Amino acid sequence: MTGEHRAGGANDRWAALRGATAIVGVGTTQQGELAGRGADEIAIEALALALADAGLEKADIDGLITCRSHGDFGIDTEIGRLAGLNPRYGATLDYGTCNFSLHLAVMAIASGLADTIAILYGTNQRTAGNRFATGAGAGSALYEPHGFVNIAGPAALAFQRHAHLYGTTEEQLGHIAVNQRHNAKLNPLAIFTQDLSLADYLAAPYLVEPLRRPDVCMISDGGAALIVTTAQAARDRPRPPVYVLGIDEVTGLRLHQNPDNLLRPWIRSLGDAIYPRAGVRRDDVDVLYIQDPTSVYVLQMLEWFGFCAVGESGPFVAAGHTRLGGDLPVNTSGGQLSESYMWGWLHLCEAVRQLRGECGARQVADAHVAQYCSAKAFEKAAVSILGTAVPS
Repeated sequence: MTGEHRAGGANDRWAALRGATAIVGVGTTQQGELAGRGADEIAIEALALALADAGLEKADIDGLITCRSHGDFGIDTEIGRLAGLNPRYGATLDYGTCNFSLHLAVMAIASGLADTIAILYGTNQRTAGNRFATGAGAGSALYEPHGFVNIAGPAALAFQRHAHLYGTTEEQLGHIAVNQRHNAKLNPLAIFTQDLSLADYLAAPYLVEPLRRPDVCMISDGGAALIVTTAQAARDRPRPPVYVLGIDEVTGLRLHQNPDNLLRPWIRSLGDAIYPRAGVRRDDVDVLYIQDPTSVYVLQMLEWFGFCAVGESGPFVAAGHTRLGGDLPVNTSGGQLSESYMWGWLHLCEAVRQLRGECGARQVADAHVAQYCSAKAFEKAAVSILGTAVPS
């Protein structure tokens, strides 16, 4: 078989998946400190909220995808038992940020394993005292002797590398935290809503130089859930369906065998593939969500998905493109830097609410296409494109 035929077959599969599934319900609990509550209990509350949002009952769910939190929490067998669910299909991801969980749901529905799947996550990591004092991702045995016991150390090095190559400044980086704090002030769910000016940012002490406290997310408790179903079933739900137009993933499993891996250049392949796969253009993206355990990764994703040239993300954010009111609003809820950590789950919930026009003072006018890109440290990355309509 020729390469041309193989590509044609792949294009046919992408077209068949485009808009075949839709998100019909989202549920988010309070965020921050939820004392006296277990992670599974919080996840089940989010599930109940998502079912109510979708106008569905537990009996309508025939698939359950959960996300293992730190410790033995978030396992589908426990969640199913506590929630009173006995679905046809169940799975648990060890690293289930919402993109990866959503992708598994789309694939399970496409294969006929289930028709209506709940994906959910709950954590009590703040009140339980989890300090994330372990190596940042795979290869941690190489990091820990050098003090890299969370994501801030490698991210600080990544920014230093970007600054060395392209002249990116700390002031440019600061625009990310400042912009997202502004968005969080318009979000009742957000944890950090105090004023943050660029002068405030630059006056803050270093946490891990050159990163300051506003550059790094806060450990938090909370829960989130989404209901994913077939496009046909989505038409009967009370709220407008948000269609999954395209998904893609890539790995960097060779870690620092990959050239310049602090900058994660292997993510570029996602930016090259996702838009034709979803049937949209890059310019069609109205709202962009970037998993942001640190602000540095916002710079990287802007470049690798082609929203600005490589090396130009610093001036791009400083010019205001990513603000509310700019041509590419980013992390309109405040993101992980100001809304809540939650492994990026709230990004996808916010994307759905933006496309349904439910975000009040932070609503982006005429938002029809949303993109969410996320990564697991230096190992894996994923992207989803959502839309209010399926491209013809």
